[in-house]
Amino acid sequence: MGLFSKGSSNNSGVPATGGSVLGSTTINWEDQDKQNNVMWKVPRNIRLNDNIVVREDEIAVFYRDGKVLTYFDQPNRYALTDFNAPIVGNLLKFFTGVQQQAEVYYLQKRYLDGKFGSTQPYQFTDPTFGLVNLRVFGEYRWKVAQPETFINEFVGTFNAETSDDVESRLKEQMVILVYNALGKMKSQGLKVTDLAANLTNVEQAVLALTPDNFGQYGVEINKISGLTISLPDEVQKAIDTRSQIQVLGVNYMQYQAGQAMVDAAQNQSGTAGIGAGLGVGIGAGAGMGYAFGGQMAQGMMGGGQPTKSCPNCGSIIPMANTFCPNCGAAQAQQAPPAQQASPQAPQQAAAQQAPQQAGKFCSQCGTPLQAGVKFCPNCGAPVGQKS
Repeated sequence: MGLFSKGSSNNSGVPATGGSVLGSTTINWEDQDKQNNVMWKVPRNIRLNDNIVVREDEIAVFYRDGKVLTYFDQPNRYALTDFNAPIVGNLLKFFTGVQQQAEVYYLQKRYLDGKFGSTQPYQFTDPTFGLVNLRVFGEYRWKVAQPETFINEFVGTFNAETSDDVESRLKEQMVILVYNALGKMKSQGLKVTDLAANLTNVEQAVLALTPDNFGQYGVEINKISGLTISLPDEVQKAIDTRSQIQVLGVNYMQYQAGQAMVDAAQNQSGTAGIGAGLGVGIGAGAGMGYAFGGQMAQGMMGGGQPTKSCPNCGSIIPMANTFCPNCGAAQAQQAPPAQQASPQAPQQAAAQQAPQQAGKFCSQCGTPLQAGVKFCPNCGAPVGQKS
């Protein structure tokens, strides 16, 4: 005789008691208990004539003394029909005084979604930033692939009897696998600055490690997604700065000068403050606007006019200037273009550079002057000094 026989379905679909002097009942897993749980333990031992209802998405596992005896993964009702002492613990105790534990665990067949995150940082050694503490977060999809192995490992080895116990163990293992994948990719040249562009590759590397690491628990992982690797704030800021420098096509000193110029302009109110920040600098940083070289400075001059660098102070000034408006140094003369051959060309170019203040002209040569200049760009006379 078999241990179990198939029976008819229970119309009510809920556990029922009565009808047997031994207290047998029909057992099933209530729907409301299955939403986020992978496992449910029947809260009492199995008795003679108990009925176990198994549905399409369930597996019923019969377990005793740290070992799985059998399991059912096909939908039906299974009834205990014969006197089997190793299973029917209550009857064995009645005749021999020995209590045998015969238990039932229900398992989900479907895939379940879980999340993982590191509680302790992973120390990643980077050639540029040194030792960097990383934290990882992500999601995974999993299911019970081998019911017997799953129950023997989690219930028998880890003494886990709830879904929370199982998921806690799986999350820890997922974090370990992410760390292993990062270690392997680092040995192949992966840097901290490469992490954002390689998150998908890290996910695939972790997924490739799951069969060997989760198969021993009877678990199958079929998807890893939403991986996030968090960097310390100071490292993230340094990476962002490097990216901006590369996009702008400037060096670090030029970038710092540009940032100082922007900060100075933001600290001033109105257009006059912005003009001062661009023209003569703020406070002790006089001439910062002109000193800022390269592509960023040319872009801020406006109008697209040709510029040159003052050999004395390094300020970026219009090509037509005879003298530096910042330090007053005479500029090397260059042959002007044909359309600027007239003696009045420097004055005309200076007049077109920016809006002028009313009545502001050089006292020596009469050239219109920009706001804030210290020397006349045409004759080099100090502004405000009269002959």
